[in-house]
Amino acid sequence: MVTRNSVAVKSSRPRTVGRIVLGSVLLFAGISHLSFAREAFRAQVPEWLPLEPDTVVLASGVVEIALGGALVALPKKRTTVGLVVALFFVAIFPGNVSQLTTHTDSFGLNTDAARGIRLIFQPLLVIWALWSTGAWGALRSRRHLR
Repeated sequence: MVTRNSVAVKSSRPRTVGRIVLGSVLLFAGISHLSFAREAFRAQVPEWLPLEPDTVVLASGVVEIALGGALVALPKKRTTVGLVVALFFVAIFPGNVSQLTTHTDSFGLNTDAARGIRLIFQPLLVIWALWSTGAWGALRSRRHLR
């Protein structure tokens, strides 16, 4: 149990496994951004974003590697890292919406139905990040302390 600002943050074996699996998924995704899936990720960068798509893909890949590594290697900072990972998943959501609204095929998502189903999974990633790191509980505990 880690205590931060008088709020106890509990960890359990399922949460630890969930945190490490999520970290591994982010590490893999980040590496794929920088290598074999770079083109597919470029197709997902919204046209309205005022940055070069390749820059966005490379930067987001580096961020995913850093976040994945932090989830795996920094268990004492897990609640903070969990919040940052959840915010990252929220930040990249517009790219997924853009892929749906522009009907862009990428990663085998070649129908609007498939792209729409993918949108459902983004909130699940946010929940996974918050739950597996104990950030959800820490946020709720702090709210009740006020």
